[in-house]
Amino acid sequence: MSDLIQKLKWRYATKKMNPAKAVPQEKVDRIVEAARLTATSSGLQPYEIFVVTNPEVREKIKPVAWNQGQVTDCSHLLVFAAWDNYTADRINMMFDLTNDERGFKNEGWENYRQMLLSSYPARDAEVNYQHAARQAYIGLGSALIAAAYEEVDSTPMEGFDPKAVDEILGLKERGLRSVVILPLGYREEDKDWLVNLKKVRRPNEKFVTEVK
Repeated sequence: MSDLIQKLKWRYATKKMNPAKAVPQEKVDRIVEAARLTATSSGLQPYEIFVVTNPEVREKIKPVAWNQGQVTDCSHLLVFAAWDNYTADRINMMFDLTNDERGFKNEGWENYRQMLLSSYPARDAEVNYQHAARQAYIGLGSALIAAAYEEVDSTPMEGFDPKAVDEILGLKERGLRSVVILPLGYREEDKDWLVNLKKVRRPNEKFVTEVK
């Protein structure tokens, strides 16, 4: 664990990535797998991850992402896209998958299915999207930690036009909306003004409150 903490101290929101240095595919696969395995509310996994390596697609995304260079300088751009709504089909898909994988049905689990079916689809679509988007952020956190563990640089970004990215990637047709993007690559140390600056976080006593 101490090794992980040191790598988390090493990571920062990389401002300049080296476009000539690509992240090995096996590292990208492990980072994405960490996000896939992470927790989500009711185990619904209400988001998907798009791994964008196509240079032309990333060039289209860059101008709608405040022209941030990491979008095109990275080797892999992860786009976290949440379900635009909770539907009965989507809820049933995950519950059926669970039953198939486990090889049995559980009465409590089936009762929980019916509870979700009676409440989630009836809610406003925007409420459901916002709930799904929060689950995507849990996946983002896991991806950030996994990237640090793999010593891969990353920069979480909300600075982009979601509707434009949705159009570029054809997300609306798939019932998805982009939430956050995560470039993966390697820092270009001699061109990144942030690379040698001290990592600053509030001290533990001003960040953590123990309730005993």
